[in-house]
Amino acid sequence: MYEILLVIYLIVAIALVGFVLIQQGKGADMGSSFGAGASATVFGSSGAGNFMTKTTTVLATIFFVLSIVLGNLTAGQIKKTDEWENLESAPAAQTVTEDVSDVPVEEPKSTNPDVPN
Repeated sequence: MYEILLVIYLIVAIALVGFVLIQQGKGADMGSSFGAGASATVFGSSGAGNFMTKTTTVLATIFFVLSIVLGNLTAGQIKKTDEWENLESAPAAQTVTEDVSDVPVEEPKSTNPDVPN
């Protein structure tokens, strides 16, 4: 069921982006920039929405509902583990042995006072 909802979510998201990009903006008419029509209103004339705006509204609503549902399903799937739960099975301490190659070798100091240390 989770995978089916995820596929539907992806399809709705792509369709929503497509519908938003296809729509023409309110101020896209050439006449509205010169004072013709209903350009006195802030966002243009608000009439009944056409097919594109209604479809965008429905897709956006479905997108948000699916987001909430998938978020709740994902939160239920994640199992929180406690790192302090199994202290008895872990080793108590680690012993570190020093290797001869790990010891730094000191270089002889130069007797020339012009060379910085």
